[in-house]
Amino acid sequence: MQVDDDDPLSVVVNLFDVAMVFAVSLMVAMVMHMNMSEIFGKEDFTIVKNPGQDNMEIIQKKGREIETYKASGETTDGMGQKGKRLGTAYQLENGQIIYVPE
Repeated sequence: MQVDDDDPLSVVVNLFDVAMVFAVSLMVAMVMHMNMSEIFGKEDFTIVKNPGQDNMEIIQKKGREIETYKASGETTDGMGQKGKRLGTAYQLENGQIIYVPE
């Protein structure tokens, strides 16, 4: 039985394998660099990016599901009615709440 080493597609298969190893190692390096290794853990978590700004984003992990919510400037209440943010409320140590309009 003779083995043909002249197959031009054998090089493509090897390049694909090398590209897959490189892609996986790059993803692992990015996760380690960004300190996001908790995504692969079993614990649930919530991350708030850019809190209080127009481009705020909330990332929640519950079990195996990851959900993202992006701020659109409008909010909805429990009945689906829309509104917009008018200001910020702060609660002081003595329990007093102060409203600061924007």
